[in-house]
Amino acid sequence: MANAMALLRLFAVAVVLVVAVFPGRALGGPKKQNAVARKEDIPYIKCEVCAQIVKQLHRQVTEKRDQIAPKQLSEYQIIEVAENICSLKKHEGDWLLHLDIVEDGDKLKLVEQEEEGECNVECKTIERACQEVIGYHDTDVAEFLFKSDPQSSTLSKFVCNDLTKACSVKPPPVPKDRAPGEPFIPKSSKEAEMEKMLRSMSDMPGAPNMKMYSKDDIMNMRNFGGDDEDEDDEDDDFTTSTLGKTKRNVQSGKNDWKKDVVDKAQSTLISLKKQGYRAVLTAKQGLHTAIDKIKKWYKGSKSGSKSSKSSKSEL
Repeated sequence: MANAMALLRLFAVAVVLVVAVFPGRALGGPKKQNAVARKEDIPYIKCEVCAQIVKQLHRQVTEKRDQIAPKQLSEYQIIEVAENICSLKKHEGDWLLHLDIVEDGDKLKLVEQEEEGECNVECKTIERACQEVIGYHDTDVAEFLFKSDPQSSTLSKFVCNDLTKACSVKPPPVPKDRAPGEPFIPKSSKEAEMEKMLRSMSDMPGAPNMKMYSKDDIMNMRNFGGDDEDEDDEDDDFTTSTLGKTKRNVQSGKNDWKKDVVDKAQSTLISLKKQGYRAVLTAKQGLHTAIDKIKKWYKGSKSGSKSSKSSKSEL
């Protein structure tokens, strides 16, 4: 129960963090258009994207093995890495934010950047290319990594040549009239840290019904902080009400509240990650019950508040 409550509090803190970093955009302002992948560029970058996939798979699996040594990394844990490696919403996909597509003669190449960049068209294009390359092969790749613990060169040949064929054919030349892509725009360190925290929180086990919003998701909400009109969807009603409370708290807060919120989110996240695997399983089993109780309590307190206001007006 305590674990479930902590996870729910952490979700609310995450929303507050978004508002803290982007106060003007979160509480009003123009709606941001979501970037869309440029599919026509994918054939020119498939092989390089595959090379990056191999690099990241090898690095992340090796890091996980080192973290739990002398225990053996399970095949399920490797499958989880392979499944998430091409997702911008998962921390395994952080590497996608560090790549820039650059024209080099009649070729397109990927250039690694130190900082995370804003995820616009090129970022979405790389993610889409990654998903097309890995396709339904994630379990095959995971099995290969689990059974053989291969060198990077061996893994590259298996994934990019034998399995996906991403590098078996030379990419076609880039058309001369291709419109150039947008420039790479680095994120501020504060924004990058906040988004990493959100991705890390969304990856936590034990919270199957916790709906985590990305920055763009929250910025694009039409009625940020308003009441949910769909009474049939209790989860959405609870989430929207929580966002509404968060917005009101932001508007009435003092100048130093941002630092307190960031510190609290970081300390809570570290505390949750330090919990043992058994504690997480216990939280997972009790989470549904906990959420139901919290929603009932919240609806009760909300209706009680309305009744109190009605009584005062009558007086």
